[in-house]
Amino acid sequence: MTTIVQATGAAELLAAIPMLTGFRPRDSVVLLPFRSSRTAGALRFDLPCAPNDTGTPAPALPPPAVAEFAATAVGMACRVPDTDALAIAVYADGSAGPGAAPPAAALAEELIERAEACGLHVVEALFVGTDSWADYRDPQAPPHPLAEVPAAPAVPGFAGPAPDQFSGTELPSPGLFAAESVGRALIALERVLGPAGPQRTPPQGGSRVDPRAHEAALMLDDLPSFLEEVLDAPESLSPFATAALVWILNRPALRDVALVQWASTIDLGDRALAAQLGHITNGTAVPADLGGVLIGHGPRPDGDRLGVALTLLRRTIALAPAQTRGGPFAAAAWLSWAVGRSTHAARYLDQAQAADPELTFAQLLRAVIDAGMLPDWSFRAAAA
Repeated sequence: MTTIVQATGAAELLAAIPMLTGFRPRDSVVLLPFRSSRTAGALRFDLPCAPNDTGTPAPALPPPAVAEFAATAVGMACRVPDTDALAIAVYADGSAGPGAAPPAAALAEELIERAEACGLHVVEALFVGTDSWADYRDPQAPPHPLAEVPAAPAVPGFAGPAPDQFSGTELPSPGLFAAESVGRALIALERVLGPAGPQRTPPQGGSRVDPRAHEAALMLDDLPSFLEEVLDAPESLSPFATAALVWILNRPALRDVALVQWASTIDLGDRALAAQLGHITNGTAVPADLGGVLIGHGPRPDGDRLGVALTLLRRTIALAPAQTRGGPFAAAAWLSWAVGRSTHAARYLDQAQAADPELTFAQLLRAVIDAGMLPDWSFRAAAA
């Protein structure tokens, strides 16, 4: 939410939305908080009356549900510091006919009323359909063809918007041999580390253990250093390093250390590890600033750093045995949420809970996302 785009008209505003969001919204409500004549980002919500996965249109929302949605959405926009105006864009299937209200008109009207009740000037209220766009506040005007929307302005380093809000969650295809290598490495590593904790145990029955498992276990003696090193080559870890990461992410205390460190620095990772060990052994409370990171409090993380961590986790998940993917998927969901991609987070949570229905962290994060909560640093970034 840091790109600043000057608004010069409705068509130009629609051209800028895919750049602000990073994708072309589909079945969405997009709100652009403005400060004076500029917007510092975008908030996207699922269209509450969008078709379901089978293509069947959802029933119309009752007025109380429409009012609740509008209040929540506009309330989140108001959290962006110094917001004094709002632009609304509803993306839905269908077209606006001449002289007829565009689809989702009741929802748009509620959003406009809620924004004005909060003292926000509504800059635009637009419908974007299959092949045209229209102005909710001027239903008598003929719809405009989408071809009239200019190309998005060029931004250095921006390759272009993704096809929709779901793009980017796909896992790589590393190949069967690579996945088998990680599976065997994880079995060997668990024989060295033990499945429940960091204490290394001798092999049972005199069976041989791959010496690389011992090497990987030694790397975990300095967990923060290991977590930092894996960010240096996220797409080329050895099978045993990948197995070690799977092992870490399936242990809640160590997973939390990884997420706190990737969202901050190795120094905070050292503190987080010490705090978790103190909590496990002595029941000592975890300091508020460390626990706060996991609920979106604290300094804004480096977006590039979180992006590298997501790349790392997508590859790790693709290589991990299916029954061990719950923790890594949940960690990927948190990283997606931390960068403001709740849609991606929800996709990963679906897969985390399919792999491990009892995963508490996934259940908690699901509640956060279903409530429409974003990290505090997302809103502070808009004011930067």
